[in-house]
Amino acid sequence: MRLLHTMLRVGDLRRSIDFYTQVLGMKLLRTTRRPDQNYDLAFLGYGSNPEHAEIELTYNYGVDTYELGTAYGHIAIGVPDVAATCGALREKAAALGGAITREPGPVKGGTTVIAFITDPDGYKVELIQRDHA
Repeated sequence: MRLLHTMLRVGDLRRSIDFYTQVLGMKLLRTTRRPDQNYDLAFLGYGSNPEHAEIELTYNYGVDTYELGTAYGHIAIGVPDVAATCGALREKAAALGGAITREPGPVKGGTTVIAFITDPDGYKVELIQRDHA
């Protein structure tokens, strides 16, 4: 078994595609329009299945906001330097409706350097410092 994708419901598909491609550097891999079923999909990632897991953004026609609830946590992305990444992304994220919501620093009780950025729909993305990222 392997992880193929994670689906997120979004209120504005173009805005979310712009955030994940322009801010987080993902590639738009493919889109699917389903007007008869009232939804559109966009698949993004750093590479395609089966070598890489993807994010599936789902826009349901006429729905522009969702309640995220208390069960959702975050998506994690490895980066070589969290502080430099946050510095490079801060303005781009803000321009597209996102924000750095936890500044770079060690995780509580540990030494791993992390930060959090929130996308335009409020989904959290954890940035984890990894030498091999």
